[in-house]
Amino acid sequence: MDADADLYRAWCGGDRRAGERLIDRHLSAIARFFANKCVAAADVEDLVATTFERCAKSLGRLERPDRFRSYLFGIAANVLRDAIRKRRPTPMDDLERLCVHDLGPSPSVVAAERAEQRLLLAGLRAIPIEHQLVLELGVFEQMSRAEVAEVLELPEGTVASRLRRAHTLLEQQIRRLAASPQLVHSTLHGLADWAAQIRQHLDRS
Repeated sequence: MDADADLYRAWCGGDRRAGERLIDRHLSAIARFFANKCVAAADVEDLVATTFERCAKSLGRLERPDRFRSYLFGIAANVLRDAIRKRRPTPMDDLERLCVHDLGPSPSVVAAERAEQRLLLAGLRAIPIEHQLVLELGVFEQMSRAEVAEVLELPEGTVASRLRRAHTLLEQQIRRLAASPQLVHSTLHGLADWAAQIRQHLDRS
């Protein structure tokens, strides 16, 4: 027994070890989700803990255990929004304009090795958070548009249009932040590879 659905059902039935195994399966992914959206490394640990606490408190509410991953990321997205409101009280609509950089001009807590990786992370932090969410879920977590729509509770068409806009905004920020045209070119043309390397680095850390 190792599938999410089986582990979730067992956890709901009182098997704490199944719950621990389920959490372990997704711990690195949820940490990765928060890594480039926080001002300080300590915030990542707090938000990860809050996400799994909320998941435990809502145990049994998930009607489709086979969609546990999307359900968990949905909790994480709401935890992130709540944390942003505490740091900077703002209406929900403002999250479509507010970016992580607006919360504090600190660099990403991710220790990227290559200039292209650092530029990609900085560019993501400079686009509106709601666009960053769509892009990172697709790029780093390799979710389909349907999965992203489920996580963010949006129509799939909205996700598609937001994703197109996110790519445009990211390219603009990369061009603005880059130290040279060569760095812009190597970053944009190797975007998927740089994202995969960042994911691997985060999984090792």
